[in-house]
Amino acid sequence: MYSGIKIILYLILAFLAAGFTGWLISIFNSLVQVKNNINKAWKNIDVLLLQRNEELPKLVDIVKTYMQYEQDVLQSITTLRSGYQNAKSVLAKTNIENRMRERMGRLAAVAERYPDLKADELYQRAMERVSALEASIADRRVFFNDTVNIYNLRSEQFPQLIFAWIMRYKPHPYLKLPQEKRP
Repeated sequence: MYSGIKIILYLILAFLAAGFTGWLISIFNSLVQVKNNINKAWKNIDVLLLQRNEELPKLVDIVKTYMQYEQDVLQSITTLRSGYQNAKSVLAKTNIENRMRERMGRLAAVAERYPDLKADELYQRAMERVSALEASIADRRVFFNDTVNIYNLRSEQFPQLIFAWIMRYKPHPYLKLPQEKRP
């Protein structure tokens, strides 16, 4: 009779150990899933950002002829564009894109000071193309930031934060809203 109780206790312990192991595996898998969702959401934005970055040299060339005294804005956009192309991680690209958004806002503000530039047909077409891409990027930014929010929340909640710490998952930055669109 004593051996029957022992067997039942071992079965209960094995069942509890299996349940606990399954719970740990599900926590691990959920963190991996939200991390991969950030990469997936980024790929959707990355296509548009690459298209926009291909349009920027055309825009910069048009603007250069009008803005001899605004070279720092144009140079910073060119530098960030090449930095984006060389960036390997989603984190690095997110940070570069946030800085690029700020520079693009400065470029638009500087262009306001040049009436001849605003009247230039090539400039208007280039800005229309960039603006259309920006609108698409804005739509995808919402989804990306929602995904980042889920990842950041899960990696900061207990017990997931233990796994996030072990896996060296750090909070991910959001794609910032352009300065001129903030309330």
